[in-house]
Amino acid sequence: DRMMATFSVVPSPKVSDTVVEPYNATLSVHQLVENSDETFCIDNEALYDICMRTLKLSNPSYGDLNYLVSAVMSGVTTCLRFPGQLNSDLRKLAVNMVPFP
Repeated sequence: DRMMATFSVVPSPKVSDTVVEPYNATLSVHQLVENSDETFCIDNEALYDICMRTLKLSNPSYGDLNYLVSAVMSGVTTCLRFPGQLNSDLRKLAVNMVPFP
């Protein structure tokens, strides 16, 4: 049985002034919940804050933001690419990340 994980960047009004971005994000959440097993949401405003405060970039480019997203994706999937005891597949990762009683 296969599991699907998605990485989604959530828009922010402070970063972009495109009117339809919040609508697109809101309407896509239903499809993500229905069709994927794990969804990792990344805040666009937080990406800009990391670029400005931590990386000291005054005007971050899309390349800088994509680098941060790729670092997140690499960090999350490290346990799948290298041998280890914890979170060795997506199912174990989901069980350990989602709280349940």
